[in-house]
Amino acid sequence: MKLLAIESSTEFLSLAVQSSAGITSFHESTGPAASQRILPEIQRLLAEAGIQLADLDGIVYGTGPGAFTGVRVAVGVAQGLAFGAHLSVVGISSVQAVAQAAWLETQAEKVLVCLDARMGEVYHAALIRQQDGWLEVSPPIVCKPNEVPTVDGDGWLAAGSGWGVFGEALSAQYQQQIGQVRAEIMPTATAILMLAMPQFVAGNAQSPQQAAPLYIRNRVALTAAERAQGQTL
Repeated sequence: MKLLAIESSTEFLSLAVQSSAGITSFHESTGPAASQRILPEIQRLLAEAGIQLADLDGIVYGTGPGAFTGVRVAVGVAQGLAFGAHLSVVGISSVQAVAQAAWLETQAEKVLVCLDARMGEVYHAALIRQQDGWLEVSPPIVCKPNEVPTVDGDGWLAAGSGWGVFGEALSAQYQQQIGQVRAEIMPTATAILMLAMPQFVAGNAQSPQQAAPLYIRNRVALTAAERAQGQTL
């Protein structure tokens, strides 16, 4: 199966192309430049894989939660390319992407995801490995680090940028339930590509017009004072 995956819900622009030759990927901290670099990098990856857009079987995109601009870039580009090439799409959340990336690196099957949501908050979810995917035992929410939901049991792997920013506060909430902290693990295009494959095979892909972001924070803009303080959404 030939697929293109796009994930840009964080400061990283992450892309992957799967073809008969394997997976070709790009993962770099581009920040706001992601919107300018995304199309040239996609073209480069397709060329490296020796295929064209029309050869794809579908496009995978990261739904978020994450940075509003980054999420919109991934959804918009996936939608536009899919419309033009008459392709179907599958959306995968950033918290599932972190869990999958953590599993690929550590084989952990219980992952506490906390991504830095800015403004002193985190995007939080707790996931348990189930067959080829993840069960969200605590669904994605945005909250203060000292207000994260409780989870059952121990041996959880802590993953995501929120653990790097708010590690002390988060660890205090979970105490002995955390077995390992991997704050550097972020959503990747390779992770969402792998999670989307069973959905394409099962015929659960969507039409491009159904592509949509996952917003769990209602605020979409900062006040002038917040911008002056250097805060971001």
